[in-house]
Amino acid sequence: MANGDLVELQRNSANWAQIVEEIVKLERKIFPKHESLARFFDEELRKKNSGLLYMDVDGEVVGYVMYSWPSSLCASITKLAVKEQWRKQGHGEALLKAAIQKCRTRNVPCISLHVDPLRTPALNLYKKHGFQVDNLIEGYYSSDRNAYRMYLDFDAD
Repeated sequence: MANGDLVELQRNSANWAQIVEEIVKLERKIFPKHESLARFFDEELRKKNSGLLYMDVDGEVVGYVMYSWPSSLCASITKLAVKEQWRKQGHGEALLKAAIQKCRTRNVPCISLHVDPLRTPALNLYKKHGFQVDNLIEGYYSSDRNAYRMYLDFDAD
């Protein structure tokens, strides 16, 4: 089970810049440059229809989840990442569950996300929490990397 503090990043918090900087470093380390939101992170987070939760363990950001609700039709989990040395300890699951709860409060009927079919641990985590594969999108990440579009339908609960 994850031990750490699940924290919602507040837009006007005193540590905003520091936390965003740590998340950007993590983003650059985990995702290839063309998949990274690092250059746009601050801008994305300032949008009124987005949110970010992060896992803090003894002052270290070990993972984060970014979500948005671009319309009343469906929310979206944009990013979910955990530092490699902190994986398989429940942090990703805790972040996912919290993001699902946050999206539920927006009164949307579903949440969607994209995941590389080769990222088996991530795929299994999403399936464990009720996400279903909707479609295979060829060339989503790059010409040779596909993605599953997955969704969680709240009406099916």
